[in-house]
Formats: sequence, C-alpha cells, structure tokens
Amino acid sequence: MINNTRQKKCLFVLDTNVLMHDPTSIFRFMEHDIYLPMVVIEELDNGKKGTSETARNVRQASRFLDELLQDADLENINQGLVIENPLLSKNRTTTIEPGRMFLQTEIEFYELPVGMPGGRPDNQILGVTLALRNRIKDREVILVSKDINLRIKATAMGLKAEDYHNDQVLDDVSLLHTGIVQLPDDFWESHGKALESWQEEGRAFYRVNGPQTADWYVNLALYLDGPSPFSGIVRSIDADGSAVVESALNFQHERQSVWGITARNREQSFALNHLMDPDVDFVTLLGQAGTGKTLITLAAALVLTLEKNRYSEIIMTRVTIPVGEDIGFLPGTEEEKMTPWMGALMDNLEVLSKTESAGGNGGWERAATNDLLRSRIKIRSLNFMRGRTFQNKFVIIDEAQNLTAKQMRTLITRAGPGTKMVCLGNVAQIDTPYLTETTSGLTFVVDRFKSWPYGAHVTLARGERSRLAEHAAEVL
Repeated sequence: MINNTRQKKCLFVLDTNVLMHDPTSIFRFMEHDIYLPMVVIEELDNGKKGTSETARNVRQASRFLDELLQDADLENINQGLVIENPLLSKNRTTTIEPGRMFLQTEIEFYELPVGMPGGRPDNQILGVTLALRNRIKDREVILVSKDINLRIKATAMGLKAEDYHNDQVLDDVSLLHTGIVQLPDDFWESHGKALESWQEEGRAFYRVNGPQTADWYVNLALYLDGPSPFSGIVRSIDADGSAVVESALNFQHERQSVWGITARNREQSFALNHLMDPDVDFVTLLGQAGTGKTLITLAAALVLTLEKNRYSEIIMTRVTIPVGEDIGFLPGTEEEKMTPWMGALMDNLEVLSKTESAGGNGGWERAATNDLLRSRIKIRSLNFMRGRTFQNKFVIIDEAQNLTAKQMRTLITRAGPGTKMVCLGNVAQIDTPYLTETTSGLTFVVDRFKSWPYGAHVTLARGERSRLAEHAAEVL
C-alpha cells in the first residue's frame, strides 16, 4: 500500500497499469481517497480481451468497479463512493474510516507544456493530475503509476509521483533470508550446558537451548566451521524455546551421491538434504546462473521417482518469456511447443544420463537411459495449469522469478496429495514487465513460507558451472 503512515488524508490518482497489475489496488489505500481519470476506464476497456494474466486482471478490476457503482447516481459519484472492501471479513472491526473513490465526470482544464501532445493517454493522466493539484488545496494529490517514464515526466512537471508498493514483500531483496546461518565459534560453549543428544534410525539429533535459538525456524540450515565442523538442520522449535537439530547428511561425499552427482559446496549439500527429505513438500532455491539449481533438483527428482518410486513422474514448467526477440508461433503439441524453453532441462539431462551410463560399454546404454529419463519427465505449459491437480508428482517450476505472486499462488495450489514442489530462480534476472526483485512471486513465497514446517529454502551463493561463468556473473 502507498505509505499508509501519512498523517494527512491524500488523493491518489491511479494509472491504468496499477489496476492491470493488481485489480484489488482500489482497496489498498486505507483511509485515503483515489481518483480514476476517464482515460483509465477507456484503457481498461481496450485491455479486457484475451486470456492473458493482464486481461484477466482488467476484467476483475472492472467487476470491482461495477460493484462499487451499483445503485450510484451522479451526485453520489461526485461526492465520492465509499470504498467497501470485499476482501476483508465482515466480522473484522477497524477504526479506520474507509476512503472514497472519485470518477472523472467532467473535463478537467489543464495546460500541458509545449511539445507534449495531449492526445496520448499518459499525458491525459498527467493533465488531469495537474488540474486536480491546482483545484484541490486542502490535501496532497499524488500520481501512482508502475510506469517509470510517466513518473519521471510527472516529477519534471512538479507533480508528486510514486510507484505502487502494495505487492512489495521486502524493502530490499538483501533482507530476504538465505535459509542458512553460520554459528559463532563459541556456540557449543554458550549453548552446550543443557545439550541433549540421541540417535534415531541412524540419525543424530540434538536438543539445544540458548539465546541463538530465538531466531531459528524449522528447516533452517546451520553450520559451524573450525577444527570440529558441524552441519545441521532445525527440525522443530518447542514451546520453551529449545530447538531440535538433526545432523545434516554430507552430500559432498562420494558415498552420498545423488544419481551420480555430489554436492560441490555446502549450500548444494543443504539443498539436497531438503530435496531428498520426504517430509518437505515445498523447496525454493535461489542463486545466480551456474550455481547448480536445476542439476541437483533434477538429480534428486530422478532418484525419488525412478529408484525410490516415491513420485509417479516429474513435471517441469517455466514462464515462456524470451530474452531477445520472440521466435513466433511454434508448431506441434504442448510438449513440443515448450521444448525450446526447456534447454536447461535438456542440458542437465545430458549430464545426468552420462553419469548414469558411465559404466556402460557404448552408446546403446546411454540411448536407453535417455529414453527412460524422458519417459518419466513431462514438460507442461503454465498457460494450462488452472483447474489441474497433481498427485504424487515431483513438480519443478524453473525461472520462477518471472512469476507474479498471484501466478505463484495458482501454481502451488495445484499440488495434491503426495506432491513435492520445487521453485528455482534468480531474482537478479527478471524479464517480466513491472516485476522487480522485491515484488517477484519467488521472493513472495520465499518470505511467506519461512515459518512453515514443511517448506525449506536455500540461497546458493557459489557458481559451479565454470570459472568463466562465475567471473561473468560477478563482473558483468
């Protein structure tokens, strides 16, 4: 929401892209009033056709506006319609007086700078905002837009302009938790007095009490360097503040290889602990290019699907947003259309099939392995996910940083009984318009699933693709 700590009631003029981005935005301004220029309604009408996410948002925004305008006459509209928020429970009490929505019902006279054509929608919105600022003196008039260039023009003309921040999860992406905590060198001295330890099914557990445990949460990865290194994962937090920590498996060791793949660093080892854990239903992996997100996820998926038969098949999907120019319509079935977008899957499958058939005598074993792997991996498009339910599937959502919070919610709620979902992405490489590192759906789910005992997150820090790729990620 737009700075709801303001002491004085404000009037926010909404740009069309705000409603296209979040159709519920008209309910997000608390006690402040909003104003919709008529050109915004016209742009909504032009954008309502189609099956895209934006078109669906436009239709939903129009329905919200229609509900607010029911039984309203011109006098009510001029006085402002009280914004009754249907998103809030009717039993919820609040002391905040709701704001009002004003629609433009007459021409607002304004004079744009010379050389700025008045027929363009953005310039019409600027003109209406200028006229309101000159006419309304008792409160601040602020333009809200997701369009950076419109905000620049507004600021240059002396108008107050702001971005729409309601969907911003964090103030800065650096505040996002990494899922891993390094313990201080004196950890055992300060937390070892009441330490309990036991063995259960061949696994080592510790009950830890102390000041550090107050900031821990379930499935947080812990490590301690030094002469007696330790790696563990928090399994539960008790009511008295004590934490049960399980000693983590070391997937960097050859004996713990997954489909012939061993972890190359501590973060990958922790990620494999979560990926192989049957009690963890949802895993998110962040990391720059070359950190091994897709490779270790596919390796774990193949072991759990083909060797342990925990899942019936692997489903992989991603957003179809090109880096450069689009290549146009693609022929074939859904899976064939998605093939160009799944180059990362094919590259990693090639590596994994080589490791599996390394002991064979020739190309026949490798070809058979490739056929087996591809028969158990299904490529699906995000466009056809609504209404589906995945049961006993290992679902991989690649390039998840390009999803909005609403799209992420749609995908995750597809999970049925026995399904594990893994979201992979790099929030530094977002290609979706109007999405940023702090508003990405991937950032949203990493933050919201932090305290859920069946979810886990790891940020992979080290690039393992090659020294060239790691250096390029750092300096370019």
